[in-house]
Amino acid sequence: MAHHRIPLVLLACGSFNPITNQHMRLFELAKDHMHRTGKYQVVGGIVSPVSDSYGKQGLVPSKHRIAMAKLALQSSNWVRVDEWESQQQDWTETVVTLRHHYGRILEEYKQNTGAHTNSSGNTAPLTSPSLSLKLLCGADFLNTFQIPGLWLDEHVDEVAGQFGLVCISRGGLQPERTVHESDILSRHQQNIYLVKEWVKNETSATEMRRALRRGLSVKYLIPDCVIDYIHQHSLYTEDSERKNTGAVLRPLTKQVYQPPVDSVDD
Repeated sequence: MAHHRIPLVLLACGSFNPITNQHMRLFELAKDHMHRTGKYQVVGGIVSPVSDSYGKQGLVPSKHRIAMAKLALQSSNWVRVDEWESQQQDWTETVVTLRHHYGRILEEYKQNTGAHTNSSGNTAPLTSPSLSLKLLCGADFLNTFQIPGLWLDEHVDEVAGQFGLVCISRGGLQPERTVHESDILSRHQQNIYLVKEWVKNETSATEMRRALRRGLSVKYLIPDCVIDYIHQHSLYTEDSERKNTGAVLRPLTKQVYQPPVDSVDD
C-alpha cells in the first residue's frame, strides 16, 4: 500500500432482504473508484443489515438476512458481515451505526499500527489521515435524504461532512441533482464520491422477492448458496411479504420525538 494513501473502510447499511449480486458489486465498483482517486486505499468493507424493528414491509428476520449475507460473501477476502446493527432492539440511525464502526475499526487500526491516543486520552478526529470510514450506497439511498421526516438535518450533516459518502449510480436516478438540490449535501460535495456504473445491473431485492414468491428463477441474480438457503427455510412467500403491511417505518416515528444525539466529536 502506498504510504501517502488514506486507509478506507466502506460501510453499507440496508435491509439486504435478500442480499443480491448487485449489493456485492457496489463494493467492487466503489473500491476501484476510490483507488483511482489516488488518495485512498480501500482496506475493508462492512455489510450491516438493519434490525427487525425497521418496520419495512416483507422484512424477514435478521437471523436469515445475516446468514444469507455471510453465505454470499464467503468468496470475498475484504468484505465482511457485521451483526451489531441487526442485534439492536430498536432501529439504529445510520449515523449511530457509522460512529460505532468508526470507533471499533479505529481501535483495531491503532492496535495493528501501534498508534496511541494523545495525552488527554482522545482518539484522532475523523479528519485525521490515519483512517477513513465512508457510507457506501446506491443512488436510490441518496434520494432518501430528500424524504421529509426520514432524516434529521444534523444526521445528514454528520454523515456527509464527518464521514462522507460513496454513491453508485442506479437506473435513471441522478445523484448529481440530488446533491445539487440539497443545501447540506452540496455543502459537503467534496466528501461525496459519485461513481458511474457503466455495466448496468438493475437487480433489486424487491424484484427478487416478487420472483421468489411467484416461483420464478433468480439464478445468476443471487448467489446459488443464498437461493438454496431461501428454499431451505421457505423464505419470501406471500405471507412473509405481508409482514409489516401498513406499518410506518421506524425512522419516521422515532426521530420525531428524539432530541438530536451528540456528534461523533463528542
